[in-house]
Amino acid sequence: MTQRVATFNVNSIRSRLDPVLSWLKAHQPDVMAVQETKVTDDLFPTAAFEAIGYTPVFRGQKSYNGVALLCRTPPQHVSFGFSDDGPIDDTRLMRADFADWTLVNTYVPQGRAVDHPMYAYKIEWFRRLRRWLEGQFTDQDSLLWVGDMNVAHDPIDVHNPEQRAQHVCYHADARAAFAHCREWGFVDTFRLHHPEAGHYTFYDYRNNRNLDEGKGWRIDYILASPPLAARCTNAYIDLEPRRGPRPSDHTVLVAEFG
Repeated sequence: MTQRVATFNVNSIRSRLDPVLSWLKAHQPDVMAVQETKVTDDLFPTAAFEAIGYTPVFRGQKSYNGVALLCRTPPQHVSFGFSDDGPIDDTRLMRADFADWTLVNTYVPQGRAVDHPMYAYKIEWFRRLRRWLEGQFTDQDSLLWVGDMNVAHDPIDVHNPEQRAQHVCYHADARAAFAHCREWGFVDTFRLHHPEAGHYTFYDYRNNRNLDEGKGWRIDYILASPPLAARCTNAYIDLEPRRGPRPSDHTVLVAEFG
């Protein structure tokens, strides 16, 4: 039986509630991972998702960050944040254990500017995540790491890489930090099926022609451990949510497993 997993940085779950509900009803993924919910837990629109057969699991805060899962079958166990001595960042990192696989949903810090303290925090965040992964899993576990990683890993993951060397989402240090996490054993499910350039999950709001002109970034990922990567039958980016009214600046990424 095919299992469908989606990830979507919604840039406010309440602002994007209608398109998220519509997409879920039309495509029926088993799980959708969501980032940047930007809402405190008491105001999360739980009832709207339950009404269409999805159980939401979430941790959020006002106006910033926030991670959630929208699940057709509730996970058996959920935890949030790091377990080291640093900031817990429980609105950026969550783990959900299902019957025979685990999903890690992340909203990686963007970094602001390469000379900003938040950029150094971003690099350290990836290092902490690698240590956390090593302490939690082996590469023989059935594990998905999904979400907004805020890094275009390769030149083909951004439309103008030659102009982006100093951008926090393409800078060499950010790419290396992301690569170090991927080298734990992850396979990029989208690239298994689409090795060519020109596919993006993020289109900046500041130019409303970016989408039509193909000027985007691929900074959202569904990464699989080897056992799950071997079962990945398809992966794709759905641009329709980005074309709709009041869209997020990101769109939906999907992977399917047989």
